[in-house]
Amino acid sequence: MREKMWIFRSADNSKCVFFIWNQWCLCYAAVVCLLFSPVRMDDACPSSCICARDSGTVTCRDGEDSDVPRDIPEWTSTLILKGRNISTLQRGAFMINGTELEMTTLSLSYNGIQAIEPYAFLGLTRLHLLDLSHNQLESISARAFHGLLELRSLYLNQSILAPATTQLSNALSTLSLRNLHRLELAGNSLKSIPLMTLDIYNLHALVLINNSIESMEWENVTNLYQQKRLRVYLSLNPFRCNCELEAFYYWLKNSSQCPDAGRLLCSEPEGKRGIPVERLRREDVDCMNENLEAVSYVFLGIVLALIGVVFLMVLYLNRGGIKRWLNNIREACRDQMEVYHYRYEQDSDPRLANVAV
Repeated sequence: MREKMWIFRSADNSKCVFFIWNQWCLCYAAVVCLLFSPVRMDDACPSSCICARDSGTVTCRDGEDSDVPRDIPEWTSTLILKGRNISTLQRGAFMINGTELEMTTLSLSYNGIQAIEPYAFLGLTRLHLLDLSHNQLESISARAFHGLLELRSLYLNQSILAPATTQLSNALSTLSLRNLHRLELAGNSLKSIPLMTLDIYNLHALVLINNSIESMEWENVTNLYQQKRLRVYLSLNPFRCNCELEAFYYWLKNSSQCPDAGRLLCSEPEGKRGIPVERLRREDVDCMNENLEAVSYVFLGIVLALIGVVFLMVLYLNRGGIKRWLNNIREACRDQMEVYHYRYEQDSDPRLANVAV
């Protein structure tokens, strides 16, 4: 009887040991999977970046990566990428597995960005500030800024190359930027305001310092008059102070919308170079005076031409009398020359002189 009981106990113990061993192996396997699985934790910081969870800031500088980091923490509110080699911002470049970020500030300056593809900022619906300054943009899609409904500030200083100048106008015309308050486009060699209309924006400040604006068209001046709250910064532009600047000149004199008006200088013509635009006289930019002066010169030329035609007609009609008059003058001159010649011979030969005596 005892032998049978021992056999049953041995069987129970072996089952228990086997069960414990099984559980231990499962736990070990789970730990190994957690350690080596590619699942990213929310607190993980991208490589070559510095993360500050308290302020929600992730800063990535001077890396050799050519793409935007794909493992940006979901808690990021401010992302700073600087000194990297990001040549192209592709569609949805800042989305994490299709998840929208709560990011409010995005700085992408000094990254050598050359192209922005459509919907590049998809998913950043709460973004307030976007800095793309000091890049080398050659291509900007018309839908580059699509979806940035809450954007307040857009910085594109010293970033727009010549091929992208015309594309910029279309990219900025999207209704997604209707809440934009500040737009900076300094140092881009722009020759005019690249906004088709100002009505669709809520702009408070437009910075166009250090561009190539020589004049301002009537349409742009009219838009500026309508946007009373807008402040426009235009210093360091080579203004051509002639008749074409008339509308802008009167806007500058009668409006307080240009805070740096005193630093707007003439570059042409030579006689007005360095003179502040607002100190010009009205006649300097008066189109009527310039037109009248041009008309007076044209009229004088026509009068002189008519006088010349009349004089030639008189000569033609009196050609017979003029010919006889010229012949008479020629004969008189010939007789006079013969008299002088005879006297010269007498004076030069003494014998002829004695004969004459």
